[in-house]
Amino acid sequence: MAQGIYTFPEGFLWGTATAAHHVEGNMSNSWSHWENMETGKVFENHKHGRAVEWWAGRWQEDFDRMQYLGQNTHRLSVEWSRIQPGPDRIDEDAIRQYQDMLDGLHKRGIEPMVTLHHFTNPMWLEDEGGWLENSVVERFARWTEIAVDAFGDRINLWCTFNEPMVYAVQAYLVGMFYPGSNNPWKMYKCAELLLRAHAASYDVIKSKYPGALVGVAKHMLELNPLSPAVINGPPIRLVRSIFNNAFNKAMITGELDFPLRKKVVIPDLAGKYDYAGLNFYQRYNGGFNLTSPGTYFLKQVPEPDAPYSPPMWGEIFPQGLYKQIMQMWKLFRKPIYITETGTPDQGDEVRRWYIARAVHSTWRAINENIPVRGIYYWTLLDNFEWTAGYNPEFRFGLYATNFETQERTLRQSGALYREFALVNGLSSDMVEQYTPQLMEKLFPGEPGQQEVPL
Repeated sequence: MAQGIYTFPEGFLWGTATAAHHVEGNMSNSWSHWENMETGKVFENHKHGRAVEWWAGRWQEDFDRMQYLGQNTHRLSVEWSRIQPGPDRIDEDAIRQYQDMLDGLHKRGIEPMVTLHHFTNPMWLEDEGGWLENSVVERFARWTEIAVDAFGDRINLWCTFNEPMVYAVQAYLVGMFYPGSNNPWKMYKCAELLLRAHAASYDVIKSKYPGALVGVAKHMLELNPLSPAVINGPPIRLVRSIFNNAFNKAMITGELDFPLRKKVVIPDLAGKYDYAGLNFYQRYNGGFNLTSPGTYFLKQVPEPDAPYSPPMWGEIFPQGLYKQIMQMWKLFRKPIYITETGTPDQGDEVRRWYIARAVHSTWRAINENIPVRGIYYWTLLDNFEWTAGYNPEFRFGLYATNFETQERTLRQSGALYREFALVNGLSSDMVEQYTPQLMEKLFPGEPGQQEVPL
């Protein structure tokens, strides 16, 4: 096996990503309302509660942890319901706290990427009809204006929406997020309004800070039909069209074209993105299953040698990141940020393997002159995870969290990620130490020290 290092470009961004609802604690928004309804959608009816106490001040010690890990960027969300608790109210104290947090990142040499919508809405917005009422576009533009006026001088990287199709599907098709609808037409309407709101938000940001970079964090799935393709191909193509492709193509063309729905033209949308944000986690080898109406008659079968993953999560498949990067580049032709990637792993063996393979997949794309600017691992430390709650099978953190004591413990995967960031590369020594089973895969060939150039 060869010895060497895959070197990343100077200025490459190494970071982690978080969501306000997961880390801040004591929220009052659509998601906390969902938890309190005890719908059975959230694992064992968990409540986010204290979360990891960022709003109570623990953000400072965790920002120190980011700095220790060598991070030069972090993606976080600012919570709409905290800053605008009513349609005509602004909480200046909340603004000041977020300003302190953003200043705390800059003080540590960490560039923030700020997300304006990460699945949560103020309840007053939900009471108005949420993402099914046309007025939400104007509401979101106003929210953007408030955030940009408060934080724009501290932020160069903006993300309007996190995983918009995940939100549309979960809230309005499969009913796992508030308000819990099961209606494909509502999902389509939600997606349309998210696109309209993105265009309006983009205009607000660029009008005030023309040099800012604005995009969307789009979750992409690798979807492959099981054999026979004649039966399993059509449902997989349908899912791919709805979940992966329609939203992305609309961002480029300004036309939203969902199956079984009349094409919708969205004025002033086409081309309103400065980068492509890519969230990638898993692969689904799937197809038609007549006995599973609860999953819309779809089934999923992981490869037999795939690492264990929790039920319904899909196949853990970091090597698929390369393909997704290449597809995003072919579509958008703009710089790419890996705005999320990671894996649930109660232990730490799979996570180390995942991170090494994901980083190598990213390097492969960069080595083909694809402008990938940074990678944000999900997530810094174990926290609340939407419908998984505090389920121990859904631990993503580079730091383990004891939710009783709030103690954080660095995992070996965190130590590995730190080495990537400090060296700005992936070396054979790192792989040999942290995940030796990958040596032959990532560093094949004869022994002998060599640098693998870009």
